[in-house]
Amino acid sequence: MYGMVNKAIEDLVCTSFGPDKWEQIKAKAGVEEEMFLSHEGYPDSMTYGLVGAASEVLGLPAEKILHAFGRHWILKTAREGYGDLLAASGRTLPDFLAGLPNFHSRIKLMFPNLKPPRFSITERTESSLLLHYQTHRDGLAPFVVGVLDGLGEMYKTPVTVEHVAHRTPESQSDTFRVAWSAPTP
Repeated sequence: MYGMVNKAIEDLVCTSFGPDKWEQIKAKAGVEEEMFLSHEGYPDSMTYGLVGAASEVLGLPAEKILHAFGRHWILKTAREGYGDLLAASGRTLPDFLAGLPNFHSRIKLMFPNLKPPRFSITERTESSLLLHYQTHRDGLAPFVVGVLDGLGEMYKTPVTVEHVAHRTPESQSDTFRVAWSAPTP
């Protein structure tokens, strides 16, 4: 994964729990980097190690950490680093979700070695859709739910997310029912 992911995990931990906890997490994960370079590639195992160590040090389930990280990714990391791209991707939550299958194509222009997930949408109605998430990485469904919750907050649109089909070795895909109501003023 690119360093920006690890930097965002660091930011979440330092903001929510303090820099001392981050140092404990790094030590437990065996990570010696003083800082992560955003456009540099790092092994996926390092990121998974940081999440696992955070779970142990903070006494929280990894799923809860991944969910919080997904929200943080949208509400802080993406807004600060890709605010224009986010804004250009839809004026409403439904518009953003409809364009999500193409979103990583634009990101890939900035990160040519990126191996992004793939999204597809089915059963779209005026207030819901099924979002299919396919990736070669295991265990990231809670992160996606956090991202979707963060998008709801960003668009001031109440959203509910239900994980209706879990990834299997055969499908390599998770499916989420995403429903929303009218934005709040």
